[in-house]
Formats: sequence, structure tokens, C-alpha cells
Amino acid sequence: AQPGPPAPSPGAPTGRVIVLTGPPGAGKTTIARRVAEQLSLSVHLHADDFWHFIRQGAIAPYLPEAHHQNTIVVDVVAHTAFRYAAGGYDVLCDGIIGPWFLDTFRATSTTSGIELHYLVLRPDETTTLRRATSRTATDALTDPEPIRSLHHQFSSLDTLEPHVLDTSHMDPTATATAALHGITNGHYQLS
Repeated sequence: AQPGPPAPSPGAPTGRVIVLTGPPGAGKTTIARRVAEQLSLSVHLHADDFWHFIRQGAIAPYLPEAHHQNTIVVDVVAHTAFRYAAGGYDVLCDGIIGPWFLDTFRATSTTSGIELHYLVLRPDETTTLRRATSRTATDALTDPEPIRSLHHQFSSLDTLEPHVLDTSHMDPTATATAALHGITNGHYQLS
């Protein structure tokens, strides 16, 4: 097991870890970048990059057989995020990090004493499909079936529903403003 992030020194400021998630096409990267630009000390961790670091044996993360790989990658992302936060940075971690991967983040938050926020950008399915399938980046997921499946997985979040921001009718500026407001007020903080 990897050691957790170092405990912050007494009196030293710590940052927060803000997981910004949702289905493909929800605007995670755009919003994480915009929110990070509004914070005085910030890091934007684009979680997709961590999957791209795997050079041999990579499995598309939305496939069932990728579970072991995905667990490892999310563990690395979480530990990286909390190490930055222990150094005083607010960390915007954007990626498809569903509730099924929150235990790693929660455990690290508990042991480190660093705040954890969870914000799900969730446009309606029609908007999600339109946005995701129209992306032009070569590594972007544009296949409608996995997009629908991932949207469905973010559709019923039970106790995490208050962490959802419906971005169906919001532009990036309005979404970033709403996200930053909710983060600042602790609306998306996990206990």
C-alpha cells in the first residue's frame, strides 16, 4: 500500500480536493480549468491523463474488464490530489470518478484531515449525447453507447444527489460561477 499524503504541519494552510465529475461531454475539463483559474493556489488534475500514461496493456476504462486497471489509476489520482492539497493547493480533479470510486478519496480525506468536495456536472441525456458526440479531440469518447451507459450511472446518486449541478441549459461561464459558489460555500463538501 502506498503511504498517504503527509500530514499538514500544524498551522500550515492546506488546500481542498475537489472532485469534478460527470458523464462524457458534461464540461468537466472546461469547468475545472475555469474554477482553478479563480483560486489563488490551485492545481488542475486532468484524470484522463493518468489513463493515457499506461503504454502497454491499457483497457478502455468504460469496459467491465478494466475494473482492476481503473482502481489502480483512481488510487494514483487520489494520492496525487491529496499530496498537492497537503502542500496548500486547492486541487480540481476532473474525470469520470463515480461514487463507486469515492472510497479511495474518502479514506485519504479522513486520514489526512483534508477537505474533500464532490461535484457532479450532469446535463440531461440529450445534451450529454450532443456535447460528447460532437467533440473533435482524437482521444475523446464519442461512441453513443458508452456515453449513454455512463450518463445512466450518474443518474441515480441517492445521497449524493445534492452534489449534482444540472448544466443542461448553462454555458461554461454560468456553470463555472455556480460551481465555484457551491465549492466556496461548502455545498459539495463530503463529511
